[in-house]
Amino acid sequence: MITVLQRVRQARVEVAGEIIGQIDQGLLVLLCAEQGDSDKLADKLLAKILKLRIFSDEAGKMNRSVQDIGGGLLVVSQFTLAADTKGGNRPSFTGAAAPDEGRRLYEYFVEKARAAHPIVQTGQFAADMQVHLVNDGPVTIPITMRDV
Repeated sequence: MITVLQRVRQARVEVAGEIIGQIDQGLLVLLCAEQGDSDKLADKLLAKILKLRIFSDEAGKMNRSVQDIGGGLLVVSQFTLAADTKGGNRPSFTGAAAPDEGRRLYEYFVEKARAAHPIVQTGQFAADMQVHLVNDGPVTIPITMRDV
């Protein structure tokens, strides 16, 4: 699985002009399932995201997690994170999970996130979404999870 985390002051996702997910302070989680990914890998990624200390403490050091600050998660599927640009000017997305499996893993990740964290909002799988955010810092962290 590949994810890009963006520490945000606020973020929202719109589909067809309607807000479908929105958080205040927290993490925008852009999530891509790759071929061969598993539930176990999704569990490991979620645990990493929830414990990652990228929010400032009183001394201004990145020492707090999204759980520590009571922030939200806005989870948005983004298969384009699997882009392979080695072969020319048009990216290939063959490394991304097939749509049915990508949806299953995305929904699994969201279900587990909701069970583990009180504030979880989402985008809409396979929709044309507009993502609005105020990046805090900016802090943007890419995470690539391979075999567990």
